[in-house]
Amino acid sequence: MHIKTTGWIALVGGMTGADIGVGWVDSAGALHFQDRYARNFSKPIIDSTTNDWIGLQGREENGWTAIQFKRLLETCDYMDVSIKTGTNIVIFAYGISDPDQRQSNGDISYHENRRGTRMIPLRSYDNPPPENTFDGLDSFDFRLNNYLLPSTDTTYYCKVFKIPSRFSTKRHAIGYKILVDPSSQDIVHHMTTYECNAAAEFDDAKLPEGVCDDHINQFSACLSNMANGWAVGGDHIVEYPEEVGYPVGGDFPVKYYMIQTHFDNAHLDSDRHDNSGIRFYIGEELRRYDLGYLTLGTESNPGAIVIPPQASEFVIDAFCTPKATETIPESGITVVSAFPHTHLQGYTFY
Repeated sequence: MHIKTTGWIALVGGMTGADIGVGWVDSAGALHFQDRYARNFSKPIIDSTTNDWIGLQGREENGWTAIQFKRLLETCDYMDVSIKTGTNIVIFAYGISDPDQRQSNGDISYHENRRGTRMIPLRSYDNPPPENTFDGLDSFDFRLNNYLLPSTDTTYYCKVFKIPSRFSTKRHAIGYKILVDPSSQDIVHHMTTYECNAAAEFDDAKLPEGVCDDHINQFSACLSNMANGWAVGGDHIVEYPEEVGYPVGGDFPVKYYMIQTHFDNAHLDSDRHDNSGIRFYIGEELRRYDLGYLTLGTESNPGAIVIPPQASEFVIDAFCTPKATETIPESGITVVSAFPHTHLQGYTFY
């Protein structure tokens, strides 16, 4: 945490019942860090059970304070809040002066309007569910077959797959694993799984594959609806919420899928082979809701996205016709996750 103040700073998870870490750097350059707890909307007390917030290092310079700290994800302490997979609501605050160390435990002042809120996926990218979560479940893979990459810096490779015939009745996938070939971890930039149109027909004995732009007519029926997306930095193993599943097989109209893999071969290697893909885990029972994907944004071309000169941030407006949303029910849809994505010029967006 890095804030423009020479006083104290704190990271909390709400006020009443909050688990709070408070830290400051004194005039001698020493770091102080406290584990506190808020019983209600009042000054947080020192956690009297365990000390789970650990200050690692801190520095004050030119009116700024920076503190590095750590905390266990799960402490089993009623004065702590578990750091869960998914989005966590984090509230921060800071004071303009250090706590009075002449008083017991230091006396932190009221933050007034020096506060803020962030919704942060503290565990999403580094702490996926353990793979044994899916032990004993049926599964199927869509993978490339020893594909030899061309010696070009950027390649989009497409391959069509068919849902296994053993799924004669509708089933729900309840999670997936991204299978990045260990030898390709430095060149696989992203993989997108598309649903092919229900009316699409292919020769099952020779499903099409190739560089996407070179065979665009073969893949045109498989570029509208997403079934899955992953990019560098995303979770390799994902479990869907317990009330939803992604439908496959049976009377679900989609029978064919296409994986588009983006390779970033910056060194122009000519001897790289790849077997990357995705594995879907199939639940034993149907869940209450079907899961689907809604793609929003603009085309990734110079005519659609123009970065204003000298801009540190800017707004992109995207428009669609009413026909694009006419199938959304009047009751609305429930969003369970989001997959924002940019290429090299994108640093952050929301």
